[in-house]
Amino acid sequence: MKKIYLIILIVIANNIYSSKIQAQSLPVGTIGIEDYYRRKQLLGEIDSTISFSIRPLFPNISTNTRNIYDPDSTLNSNSYFSWSGAIPFAPRKGVFQILPIVWQQQYNSHHPYGWNDGAMIPARGYQTTVSAGLFVKFGPLSIQLRPEIIYAQNKSFEGFAQGKSDDDLTNYYILNNLIDNPERFGTGSYKKVLWGQSNIRLTFGPVSIGLSNENIWWGPGMRNSIMMTNNAPGFKHITLNTVKPVKTGIGSFEAQIIAGRLAASGASPLNGALTSTGQDLFQPFRDDWRYLTGFNINYQPKWVPGLFVGFIRDFMSYHNDNSGLSDYLPYFSSVQKAGNLEGDPISRDQRLALYARWLFQKAHAEIYFEYGLNDNSYNYRDFLGSPDHGRSYIFGFNKLIRLQNTKEQFIEINAEVTQMSQSVDRLVRSAGGFYQHYQVRQGYTNLGQVLGAGIGSGGNIQSLNVSWRHALKSFGIGYERFEHMVDLSDFAFPDINGNSRRWVDFALSLNGQYDYKNFIFSAKIQGIKSLNYQWRLNGYSPDQYYIPNNDVFNLHGELGVTFRF
Repeated sequence: MKKIYLIILIVIANNIYSSKIQAQSLPVGTIGIEDYYRRKQLLGEIDSTISFSIRPLFPNISTNTRNIYDPDSTLNSNSYFSWSGAIPFAPRKGVFQILPIVWQQQYNSHHPYGWNDGAMIPARGYQTTVSAGLFVKFGPLSIQLRPEIIYAQNKSFEGFAQGKSDDDLTNYYILNNLIDNPERFGTGSYKKVLWGQSNIRLTFGPVSIGLSNENIWWGPGMRNSIMMTNNAPGFKHITLNTVKPVKTGIGSFEAQIIAGRLAASGASPLNGALTSTGQDLFQPFRDDWRYLTGFNINYQPKWVPGLFVGFIRDFMSYHNDNSGLSDYLPYFSSVQKAGNLEGDPISRDQRLALYARWLFQKAHAEIYFEYGLNDNSYNYRDFLGSPDHGRSYIFGFNKLIRLQNTKEQFIEINAEVTQMSQSVDRLVRSAGGFYQHYQVRQGYTNLGQVLGAGIGSGGNIQSLNVSWRHALKSFGIGYERFEHMVDLSDFAFPDINGNSRRWVDFALSLNGQYDYKNFIFSAKIQGIKSLNYQWRLNGYSPDQYYIPNNDVFNLHGELGVTFRF
């Protein structure tokens, strides 16, 4: 493994050169635009060696786009201004650009729903976030300042504790005392100002190093990803990453290494939930910030066009437990527990994932897969005997179908399955929730939200989306089935029929996007039918699968406006 890391570093070093490129990142989740670049790759219009598995992207470098917020170049002829994009200064050395003003709004009528929304929180009621900023580059130095302002009504709603017994609360806390993922963020409105998608970088050729607060997405998934997404707010980190594929005689490589600081929410799992005797079951978390470090490496073999394979590994520990270089950079430690004969010297949690994406440009399609482990096997024999212990996985496909007699209109079909709950192996040996462990009790979270898949530990989801696409315009319909916290229901409610008390959502949505001159408008309306909401017991009978009077309806809405310069 050490030799592989060394070879990749040498390859990257040999490809570094002095250039006048503009290393501007496209924030993860940029509505309409980020997915547009991926569709252009399916159509064979941009480099087929870009994996889309290490984001944020750097389209001005990897795709030679002058204004990354104008991927179809419409602002050149249809804009409120006579200019768009970056403005040069200090000839051949510097550029300046006003970043888009983005206003996102969200609403939930009954209870929190939704994820991959960055700084927003799971909340009932109205919620909004505004971001704007500027980008400046001079030589290899670039600065992107893009803070975010968040406000949420954060209305009260019927939570887990209502109508539950002391035993139910005890079972809930057995799992949720191991993760900082509160049901509700306080008891009043929620307000924050964050650094958002800001960074400062030095970029030389295909490699960039810097300080960042940006969201990161690792893996090929489109709806979810196991290791890193924009579900939680961005966190402060040092990054060393490629900004475009590094091409060699054996294929192309992309990589990122990070080291960052994770913050706590300051809230308990269930606000004010006490037992009948007045006991608070919440065990306060350790008062120390968490150190997170990890890497993502992927390879596109020269001999198999369109195929990408990647490996992710990350480590999390309390900051005060780290002392030496090996604690801060534990990348070469043994993956198997048998390799650490004396045990890990500090209390540390780790995860790893393998992924693949196969792009078929002639068919305008792709398939992808990710397999993660949160509890490493003792040795190869242990892994071969229980390969699904502590596992999670994602698989999906994406397909563009060109409409007859048109060149630029398509029907896009995307289907994805994410399985985060434990396998049947839990009956022999429990692996716990994928994003939690006893070593670092706040779990794999930042400011109270999971860094990986937004459906959280124990969540499972199947989704299907069909959309009409024409450049930045779209209209689509989506369907998803979401099982909440299956690990909790299997542990806390092992009733006669097994699955009869699971909380399952069925959601149907309409979504659209429209661009006009400098504007991009986006909207989504979603109806969610929650069966057995919060695992309620009103009228419960073991001979029925779902109990109608335990169901609720939730209306979820999103509205966004982006103004580009």
